[in-house]
This record gives sequence, structure tokens and C-alpha cells, in this order.
Amino acid sequence: MLTAGKRLAVFSIREGKGGSIWVRAGSAFVNKDGSLNVLLDVLPLDGKLHVREAAEKRDTAAGGRFAGESALEAGVEGHS
Repeated sequence: MLTAGKRLAVFSIREGKGGSIWVRAGSAFVNKDGSLNVLLDVLPLDGKLHVREAAEKRDTAAGGRFAGESALEAGVEGHS
């Protein structure tokens, strides 16, 4: 559910030979009126973006699953 103040993660999903590669493209924030502010760090090559709830912060000592992943996205599940 989108509620005011919620932080969302923005990804560009690229299909590769070994499956999907999720690249962190930026963040989004839900406004009081339900609209979104999207802050992009990169632009997707195919013009498509995937927005989902940001995962809870956790230890990144084991490393992330996705290219460009930060500690907040380490718990996001990928789709093939």
C-alpha cells in the first residue's frame, strides 16, 4: 500500500544470458496526496522502470544480489 512518507526503490531490469539483472536506478517517495516523487541516479536503456517497496536495512557484509544494490535493497527478491 502506498502511504505518505513511504520510501520505494526504483530498478531497471535487464534481461541477460543468465537471467534478469536488477540495476538500482534511484528512489521514489510517496507524497501526502498519493503522488510520487521519483529521483533517478541513472536512466534505463529501454525506458522501463520497476518500482517496489524498499527493503528494510540490513548488514551488507555478504554482498548484494543486484548490480548497484545498496543496503536497503539487499532483501529484494528478483524475478526471472
